[in-house]
Amino acid sequence: MTDATPVPCGMSRETVKRSDLVGHAGYGYCASHSRFYWGLKPYLVCSGDGMPIMWCLANPKIGERAVVAALLDRNHHLIRTGQVLLADKGFSGKHFKQLTTAMGLTLLRPDRKDETYRNGNLGGVRQWIESVNQTLKSQLSLEDHGARTPAGVFTRVAQRLLAMATGIWHNWTTGVTSKRSLITYDH
Repeated sequence: MTDATPVPCGMSRETVKRSDLVGHAGYGYCASHSRFYWGLKPYLVCSGDGMPIMWCLANPKIGERAVVAALLDRNHHLIRTGQVLLADKGFSGKHFKQLTTAMGLTLLRPDRKDETYRNGNLGGVRQWIESVNQTLKSQLSLEDHGARTPAGVFTRVAQRLLAMATGIWHNWTTGVTSKRSLITYDH
């Protein structure tokens, strides 16, 4: 599964001007909140239970296909032939499909309105991806990271991903049914 979510790093124009993140962060639009933000976008490729496999931070102005293509190319040693990459409609396009096929991946994404039927809307399955980002935002307060430097943002995003991975690993080893549930550890 792959998806991205906004990580705001500043709200006011003055903050943006004096930030150490200038050159790294940028303006983007968050459709789920119907708002613009200034910050970064973490891209995540994870297993079906939400275990992070690979991730990166990118400027929100860079296209998501380009970022995930570079992420997959850089970490191609983590990909096994025949794996399914579940993505959203934004990952449509002939070039991206050819790239993932050449890597041995099967790309599944919801059909766009202007396409012939292939996969349908994949709504229930897509909800898994959205719920991973929601866990990072709500229980692990990803959007409230408080970092002011590139290294700080990277470190605080990495901390949250590591915390989620640790919870999933612990739930696997103890036999908990819901592998990504962090309720037990949420104090």
